[in-house]
Amino acid sequence: MKYLSLKPKRWLVTFHLIFAAILFGITVGFLVLSITAAATKDGTILKGCYSSMYILSTTSLRVSTIGTVVTGIALSIWTKWGLFKFYWIIVKEVLTLISIGLGLIGMLIWTREAFHISAGAGMAAMENSDFLVNRLQLFFGIILQIISLAVMMILSVFKPWGQRKRAD
Repeated sequence: MKYLSLKPKRWLVTFHLIFAAILFGITVGFLVLSITAAATKDGTILKGCYSSMYILSTTSLRVSTIGTVVTGIALSIWTKWGLFKFYWIIVKEVLTLISIGLGLIGMLIWTREAFHISAGAGMAAMENSDFLVNRLQLFFGIILQIISLAVMMILSVFKPWGQRKRAD
């Protein structure tokens, strides 16, 4: 297979980094909104936080996740790194699957549920056990997402563990 020349590779890396930065930023924004929602005593702020998270989960989060995955796969295929040549790439692929599950599925479900409960009940949602469980799931999902994205970024910089040995 022919690899990308330097200029197209740099463009692909640039797009990959832009999508990854957007994804990480949105996830940190989710953390801020989640903490704000947990600390507020104002029903309007509560609804606003979950409304914002729900909108982000159906738009920017989705697009940045897909963009990061597509450009990451393209980089693996069209450069020397390959999809399964290096242990650090395999770990990133596993973390990517976790990130997709958390980002595209978990965040959407948890924010949609929180949005609907808080929109209908306002601050009374804080007395709803389903809402409280959902809020906790969302919070832990956000934390796991931040950790997995940060670890993937660290792996991309340090590239530990080297190349897998080929079976002869």
